[in-house]
Amino acid sequence: MKWTYLLVDFFTVIVPFLFSFHPKIRFDRYFKPYLIANLASASIFLIWDALFTKAGVWGFNEKYITGLHFYNLPIEEVLFFFCIPFSCLFTYHCFTILFRIKCKENVTNYVLISLIIFLLLTGALNADRAYTSMTFISTALVLILLRFAFKVSWFDRLLTTYLVLLIPFFIVNGILTGTGLNEPVVWYNNQENLGLRLLTIPFEDIFYGFELIVLTVFGFERLKALTPGLPPSS
Repeated sequence: MKWTYLLVDFFTVIVPFLFSFHPKIRFDRYFKPYLIANLASASIFLIWDALFTKAGVWGFNEKYITGLHFYNLPIEEVLFFFCIPFSCLFTYHCFTILFRIKCKENVTNYVLISLIIFLLLTGALNADRAYTSMTFISTALVLILLRFAFKVSWFDRLLTTYLVLLIPFFIVNGILTGTGLNEPVVWYNNQENLGLRLLTIPFEDIFYGFELIVLTVFGFERLKALTPGLPPSS
């Protein structure tokens, strides 16, 4: 049982890693920009994670972790912020090179503006719930900044990719929050969230994960464009 969380990390990353070297995919050529981008985004989320763990917003079941810790976080939780983005970026890369995903700019803006309004309103109306307010408001601000200040052009691809990624998301997050287990690997203080669960998964997790991937893709795309000799993936 103590290997549960570590095995979730391992099986999340092993197949994308092996297929990274496939001649039609060659995600291995993009490992360097991915690693730098991931390190930057993971650092933000690890600080957030450590603070919320200390505050009791969530915590970890000792039955399902090895007992190794980095500060107050299990080593498995630290690895989570590298394994999950790797798998997601691999999928995003595959969608970029294998499919032509292009929406009209006004359609993408409509979707993003609707999402931003929903996130801001829900976050503001639940200011007393730390997980809800922090996740929703910060995700909305990131979307505003990237779309309307940095004017990134890949949101249509990312939104499509993330919709597909929700399938493995429900499997992985489901296990971590207790689906199929006697107890959750990661527990949540429901006073700090909406109390709305999708199976065993807090509703906020969808947007928490989305923000992590958005920031990682942003760094990845910027670094990819600045890396000499790196073939474009789109």
